[in-house]
Amino acid sequence: MLLIGNGRVLTKDETQPYISDGCIAIRDHFIVEVGSTREMKSKYPGSDLIDVGGRIIMPGLINSHTHLYSTFARGMALKGPPPDNFQQILERLWWRLDRVLTQEDVYYSALVALMECVKNGTTTVFDHHASPRAVRDSLFTISKAARAVGVRSCLCYEVSDRDGEEVAGQGIRENVEFIHSCKQTGDEMAKGMFGLHASLTLGDETLSRCCKENAGTGAGFHIHAAEGRVDLEECLRRYGRRVIERLSDFGILGSKTITAHCVHINEREKDLLRASKTKVVHNPQSNMGNAVGCAPVVDMLRRGVDVGLGTDGYTCDLFESLKAANILHKHQLADPKVGWAEAPAMLFRNNSLICGEYFSRPIGRLVPGAFADVIVVDYDPPTPVHAGNVDGHILFGMSGPLVETTIINGRVVMRERELVDTDEAGILAKSRELAAKAWERF
Repeated sequence: MLLIGNGRVLTKDETQPYISDGCIAIRDHFIVEVGSTREMKSKYPGSDLIDVGGRIIMPGLINSHTHLYSTFARGMALKGPPPDNFQQILERLWWRLDRVLTQEDVYYSALVALMECVKNGTTTVFDHHASPRAVRDSLFTISKAARAVGVRSCLCYEVSDRDGEEVAGQGIRENVEFIHSCKQTGDEMAKGMFGLHASLTLGDETLSRCCKENAGTGAGFHIHAAEGRVDLEECLRRYGRRVIERLSDFGILGSKTITAHCVHINEREKDLLRASKTKVVHNPQSNMGNAVGCAPVVDMLRRGVDVGLGTDGYTCDLFESLKAANILHKHQLADPKVGWAEAPAMLFRNNSLICGEYFSRPIGRLVPGAFADVIVVDYDPPTPVHAGNVDGHILFGMSGPLVETTIINGRVVMRERELVDTDEAGILAKSRELAAKAWERF
């Protein structure tokens, strides 16, 4: 038995949201009980105790849309003129980078990003991968990296027509094989989805094949949807429908499906998302950085659409994304009232809902029976903390580098900012070596 105690516990559970001197009791991979430190020590004598000295104890964060391979883009100079629009960003950066990745690159770029996740308090990632010259076993390679670092993951390969029929077929097979492998092992640290790049790069024939191959797997799809205006315009020009309408017609929408971004959607599409219980993931920093617009998140949430929060590979610090989501929609709508409730709802409530579609126990809440994914944040509040203001303290007082301890599936993977059983310096050195070679091929 492991106790994490003598801290201010933010449970993200509505029945008991805050405990001023709280303690989490963990047995094996699960939370057994949550209560006062005194009560838990008395009830479970002889247990190992991590005394956090009044720090914040809260659920590990969930990133519901990211790209681990984007690690190798950091600091890389583009060849040629800078992009003028989103299509050019795809063509001149991401589609060139993913084509030069080797299987070793995939492994080390994932390792580095996953280490940063742990150090910033993220314990579960939904990754969307592409490496068209190294498709086969790429998801198994990323899963190996996730296991090495200790991060819970749900992975997919983005099928696309942009690299030809053979590569698209390899992506389809990689998705299906990985989904089946995860189901066979029943491992709660690794799950699979069926990845699709975007309507923009998927013709009807390939999309039909993807739907056929995914039928019966029990997995949903993970796709970029209406991220840039070009995705909408091409869909209207080629198919006479909007993006969400096209996905609906193919039967892609549903409670297990993630549609990332949804920037350029209309009222009917919002209703389709709500009625189908499709999950949307908002990526505020990426949308601003790519200058694609601001997703109508506030309206989607008001309509009952389940909108989660991701990073799209822009950062590994979800605290940053929370802050960006809070202020972006205030600015966009010229309304200082919005963002306060919506941003934490995306990060905590709805990301937890997304996990619930794939993992057998609660994630993102500190409640009995949940997976033991817990972080300790070195934040000593300068003002009173109570159940009604914890989100304000998270928003204005906490950040990724303040995460001191990270526990995933009951295992301590970082303690006092030091990764456990992970050669961080060695991995970073190897990553720099591989990235330099990838840049030469870029």
